[in-house]
Amino acid sequence: MSQHPLFAINPELDLVLERVVDVAPRLVWAAWTKPELIKQWFCPRPWMVTDCRIDLRPGGEFYTLMQGPDGQSFPMDGCILDVVEGERLVLTDTLTAGYRPAEKPFFSSIVQFIPEGAGTRYIATAIHGTAATRQSHIDMGFHQGWGTALDQLVELARTLA
Repeated sequence: MSQHPLFAINPELDLVLERVVDVAPRLVWAAWTKPELIKQWFCPRPWMVTDCRIDLRPGGEFYTLMQGPDGQSFPMDGCILDVVEGERLVLTDTLTAGYRPAEKPFFSSIVQFIPEGAGTRYIATAIHGTAATRQSHIDMGFHQGWGTALDQLVELARTLA
């Protein structure tokens, strides 16, 4: 696993998905920052994102509404903390747009897009406040779910080339 550029990974609190994918960083970045693209890959099928709003700046909104096949609905109303164009996106649901505190914080994430050959080293880190919250993310299927979503992102990004 690569060393994180912003902080030391705490294995008791953090979850990491790291993989080299065969699409350019600019395409992976586009898939993460354009609402119409997020809707196509962000959650494992048959779940889908039916609404997405992104204000790509620190303090800006990052909102998704995930819908399950049986009518379940999961909104994620978050705040963008840091944007390094084409390289890094830092999000949290502990705050909402404008840095307003959220009612039910769960985690923050740092997603990195590092050029590697013709592809991208993709590193997604989910940062939790407690070991219990981290465990609940594991129980929800973090590794399989985020891995499947990344597969879907790659499938979509290949069509953008």
